[in-house]
Amino acid sequence: MIRIVALTPAGEQLGRRLLRHWPEAVLDYKPKPFAKVVQTAFQQGEHLVFICATGIVMRSLAPVMQDKHQDPPVLVLDELGKFVIPLLSGHEGGANDWGAQVADSLGAQLVMTTAKAYLNPIYTLGMGCERGCPLEYLEELMLEGLSQKGLTPSDIHSLNSIDIKADEESLIALAEKYGWQFQTFSAAQLTPMADLLSTKSDYIFNTVGVYGVAESAALLAAKLATNSQPELVLNKIKNGKATVSIARSFKR
Repeated sequence: MIRIVALTPAGEQLGRRLLRHWPEAVLDYKPKPFAKVVQTAFQQGEHLVFICATGIVMRSLAPVMQDKHQDPPVLVLDELGKFVIPLLSGHEGGANDWGAQVADSLGAQLVMTTAKAYLNPIYTLGMGCERGCPLEYLEELMLEGLSQKGLTPSDIHSLNSIDIKADEESLIALAEKYGWQFQTFSAAQLTPMADLLSTKSDYIFNTVGVYGVAESAALLAAKLATNSQPELVLNKIKNGKATVSIARSFKR
């Protein structure tokens, strides 16, 4: 859930502009008691957009902040809608990518202060599937994964899997449909990615020799694309026949 919090009439107007682009969001104008309302929303994992001073936001959220791997994304905007600041969970929570979307929707400037903000991200997809998986299962899951992170197919560098899927017709067709390079890697190549996985499956390891196909393939492809350390953007999600993950690295 997205919650937009505004404290001035101009901020409320800006919030209503945002609702045109995110109609599922909730606009809170001058919520009371302010600290309790926003702390509760934060603890419930809501994505927060504040149209007010950053100091108010930080003082209010400081008591409930945990770490970048658990905290939801937080954006701060000025009431004129000229600047969008990803304040918390920039990389891990997706605030940087989400902030870019908000900035584009308003014609605003994105102000990123994280260490990698000046680098160019490369996004890679990793997928695993049952033998003979229909294309629609792969495509639906892939689009769902991209949507969760505010990405589009044009943001993707390549589609990747394990070498035993090199002849998987639907994976090949998916890559061709979106103009992606389709790459596969051996279990030995994928093994060094094990420490970066969100979870490790003994079943998958006993079946194909790695602890996770989608995440491992996405991570390795991202690493090879930029020769820099990769990171997971989307931990694997799955449907009845396939898994997908998104990784990222940065081109200097």
